[in-house]
Amino acid sequence: MMKTTRSGGRKAIALSVACALMLPMAAMPDQAHAQSRAKKSTREAQLESRVSQLEQQLAELKAMIQEQKTATSQATATAQAAQSQAQQTDEKVAKVEKTVAAVPAKPTFTSAPGVSVALHGFINANAFSQSKAFTYGNGANAEYPIPGQGGRVNDSLSGVDIRNTRFWLDFTGAKFNENWAGSGRIEMDFFGGFNGTGPYSQQQPTPRLRQAYMDLANASTGTTFRIGQMWDLMFPLEYVPQSLSHIAFPLGYGTGMIGWRYPGIMVMQELNHGSEGVKWRFDLGVFEGSWNGPGLTTNYLTAGNAGFKPQVEARITAKGSNWQVFGSTHYSKLDLHGVDGQTVTPIKSNIKSTAYEVGGMWMPGNFIVKGAVYTGTAIAQIFGDLSQFGDIKDKGGFLQVGYKFTPNWSLYGTLAASKPNENDVLRWRAANAPGLLKNRQQALSLQYTAGAYDFSVEWLHSNLNSTTANGLGRQKTSANEVTLNGNYRF
Repeated sequence: MMKTTRSGGRKAIALSVACALMLPMAAMPDQAHAQSRAKKSTREAQLESRVSQLEQQLAELKAMIQEQKTATSQATATAQAAQSQAQQTDEKVAKVEKTVAAVPAKPTFTSAPGVSVALHGFINANAFSQSKAFTYGNGANAEYPIPGQGGRVNDSLSGVDIRNTRFWLDFTGAKFNENWAGSGRIEMDFFGGFNGTGPYSQQQPTPRLRQAYMDLANASTGTTFRIGQMWDLMFPLEYVPQSLSHIAFPLGYGTGMIGWRYPGIMVMQELNHGSEGVKWRFDLGVFEGSWNGPGLTTNYLTAGNAGFKPQVEARITAKGSNWQVFGSTHYSKLDLHGVDGQTVTPIKSNIKSTAYEVGGMWMPGNFIVKGAVYTGTAIAQIFGDLSQFGDIKDKGGFLQVGYKFTPNWSLYGTLAASKPNENDVLRWRAANAPGLLKNRQQALSLQYTAGAYDFSVEWLHSNLNSTTANGLGRQKTSANEVTLNGNYRF
């Protein structure tokens, strides 16, 4: 019995041990299956995320394609509209051209074949008031006071002057040969005097020829020949003081500025033609001789003083980006026996006329500075010596400084002076006439510019030293001029 019990207990223990050993083995397949399912879920989630990204990118590509289709459609529509409008415009132009062609042409100006003609100029008006009468005239050609007392010399006067009004014709396009091209200019203003002395003459100023010349230019060599009447090389044409009242007779003219217009021939040569940097030019001119007594100065009462020796002048000019300078010289020989050689000459029979001049212009920023100085002998014919003819030494010059406050407003101040040698003046002084010894001129101008229009108010003051009419005494004369000016350029 005990043996049986022990045998059964042993079997139960063995069965229990076997079950315990079998439990882990039974659980292992379930755990592996669970791990496999977890890995599968992770991969599916990654795939789903990637699919979502691809779907989003696809949607964006579809939107971009749609936008491009829309833009293409709009561009096509715009191009079609532009083409339609262009066709309509072409049709209108064709109709206008057909209409114009049907109208008979009316010639407005004719010239030589291939020549272009341009009309330029300005209309100028000045209202002026003066304290005294001036030399060269009153109004726009007033420069310095008439010396002495008495009569209208002391009287104040006022008026309106339009004689500065000027026009010119420029001719271009003519051909001389394969290398030389031609051009020319005719220029006129209204300082030729008045049409008589009656009550209506002041409103009828006479036209005056200023310049009339032809040019022959070689573009490959930078050489130009000028033939006709032109400014001589002592006149500082590019440096003339700015003024709206004194244009034909500039500020300082005859009292610090010299030069005049003469018939002659001039050659202008660019010294460094075609190169960069400072531009150099040399001018050489030969002009008709000129003088005005003592001595016979007419040629059978016609053609002025054509019998005098020619005037020879030279000038060299250098131009930079905002500056330029020049130097000029003048020479002529005067035979005071006159054209027929019979005039008595109590002082001298022959005079050498010489002059030297330097000047320039500088434009730093809104400033502009221009001026010139000279010295010479017997240069009344080019407005030196205060226009006193004789073997008289003279020195003088002018300076103008301007400042542009705005694109419209500017202010200019000008100084000019001439001082002939006193002993020479006394020796050559005309009988019963004051000898002019020195003049100083000052001027201020406030100018407004808008487009082609210019307006200004200007003030001129002059102090003149002179002898009395008998040459023994000395006197001073001063005068003022105030002008209101308008100018229209075309």
